[in-house]
Amino acid sequence: MSRRRIGFWYRLAAVIAKPPLVVLFKRDWRGMEHIPADGGFITAVNHNSYIDPLSYAHFQYNTGRVPRFLAKDGLFKDGFVGRIMKGTGQIPVYRETTNALDAFRAAVDAIERGECVAFYPEGTLTRDPAMWPMTAKSGAARVALRTKCPVIPVAQWGANLALPPYSKKLTLFPRKRLQVLAGEPVDLSRFYDTEPTPEILREVTETIMAAVTELLEEIRQEKAPETPYDPRKARLAQRNKATGRSARSARSAVGKTPEPSPEPTPENTTEDSK
Repeated sequence: MSRRRIGFWYRLAAVIAKPPLVVLFKRDWRGMEHIPADGGFITAVNHNSYIDPLSYAHFQYNTGRVPRFLAKDGLFKDGFVGRIMKGTGQIPVYRETTNALDAFRAAVDAIERGECVAFYPEGTLTRDPAMWPMTAKSGAARVALRTKCPVIPVAQWGANLALPPYSKKLTLFPRKRLQVLAGEPVDLSRFYDTEPTPEILREVTETIMAAVTELLEEIRQEKAPETPYDPRKARLAQRNKATGRSARSARSAVGKTPEPSPEPTPENTTEDSK
């Protein structure tokens, strides 16, 4: 998609969002040469702040290839934000409803029209305590295998320093540096002729997220944990720990010998026992 086809609503969103981003943040953008000049493609991006979609969108807008985000359907309701979301061609995601597959179909259609679809494969803000990418969902993998389009891994860092995950406290000063790094397309060719079983989708997803994590390691100059944080396993461990504490408390209470009642004495005898 060339810059001249970005469209009115995307240009309006850029006019509103870019000035404060330019004034309030520094930028360190690398890897723009990996964003395809034409044809449909996927970007897979890590997610660690409520405001990092603005950082990433700013980066990609400046390449001339605007992203179509998958976003929760509540953002598409009436109002100015909803009009912007619809006008810029973002893709609503209806979770746990009969319309849940619509996002998949819309993503495939957009790519086949030659557009970019941006995925946050984690599905939500990372819950990793050190803010590394956590285990991801298979949406990007499904669309990638269906369309066989390029998958560009993108790592970002810095927005989380201004607004940490799940925080409402925005810290703008001193100015934070928004770092975005796009990498070479992930090679998924070995999966193209396979049946998209749950095992294959998991392997494709892990391959994509490994590429994103490697880019984030480059940005942070740190090594990520060997095993990505899994929120489901963490919740299960917490439940098991809580259950274990309850069970130990119950066993302790059962095994405790009750203290004998005191013998009546002048000091502890009531009127009824006299």
